[in-house]
Amino acid sequence: MTTGGVALAYDELEAHRRELTGYCYRMLGSASEAEDAVQEALLRAWRAADGFEGRSSVRSWLYRIATNVCLDMQTSSQRRARPMELGPPSPPREEFLGPWIEESRWVTPIGDDRVLPETSDPAELAAARDSVRLAFVAALQHLPARQRAVLVLCEVLKWQAAEAAELLGTSVAAVNSALQRARATLEQVAPIERFDDTVDLALLEDYVDAFQRYDINRLVTLLHEDAVMSMPPFAMWVRGAGDIGQFMLEPGPSACAGSILIPLSANGCPAFGQYKPDPAGGHTPWGLQVLEVRDGRISGFHCFLDSATLFPLFGLPLHLD
Repeated sequence: MTTGGVALAYDELEAHRRELTGYCYRMLGSASEAEDAVQEALLRAWRAADGFEGRSSVRSWLYRIATNVCLDMQTSSQRRARPMELGPPSPPREEFLGPWIEESRWVTPIGDDRVLPETSDPAELAAARDSVRLAFVAALQHLPARQRAVLVLCEVLKWQAAEAAELLGTSVAAVNSALQRARATLEQVAPIERFDDTVDLALLEDYVDAFQRYDINRLVTLLHEDAVMSMPPFAMWVRGAGDIGQFMLEPGPSACAGSILIPLSANGCPAFGQYKPDPAGGHTPWGLQVLEVRDGRISGFHCFLDSATLFPLFGLPLHLD
């Protein structure tokens, strides 16, 4: 399409999908909402292409549209969170699970292949992983939407304050002020834990072997003593290797015995699609596990149980024969 002397092809817009998805995910805290926001932003850009005069880069123009889409989607004052932010840990008993809480309350995982840059620079990749960790994305949700946009643009994407001001239609002074307030808010949120940047293949092999055999005694030895386990969309969470092991042997969760794990990567961490034995034959989706690893042991085990929504987003089948 030719626009005011500037020719735009849809492929040129589509080439920015991955980085826009990462931006919208940090803004919204939801994989499915991020995908919807990017699709809407690209459609708006294509429909408005006749008005693009090339005064800014296509990339900046797309970010402006994506930001407006995200701001439009922030209709609820209720922020997305993780179970650990909503209350203290529970005893490791199934009776404390509580009700199934709607998906809109939770920060949900996203595949690394949707958001991480295609780069061979280890430092750049490590920084990108840190910026999509579940804890960091949850911390961002404490910020008002425009402060969140400023922080992501300037701190994560390394835009200059003048660039962010132009995108948001405000002044450099306003951007710097918003950035200062955003940093102060994040400092008041619980400190963000640093996780291992490289994958410990031996640890993951041990984990898969122990989990698929449901050898809980062995599994517990792979956990930090202060490891945490959560299972959105339940608000319950458990702290401590011993309590996690005890909970996994409860009558309900013990149905996970005989599971199959399909390796993935999500939020800069190793992840697995978990399939439980299906009484009708084969295996059926149960949850998407995200593991956080610190100093060679598992410090976080987060199993997201909305498999009907998450498995298609990760390209996982809805049944294993």
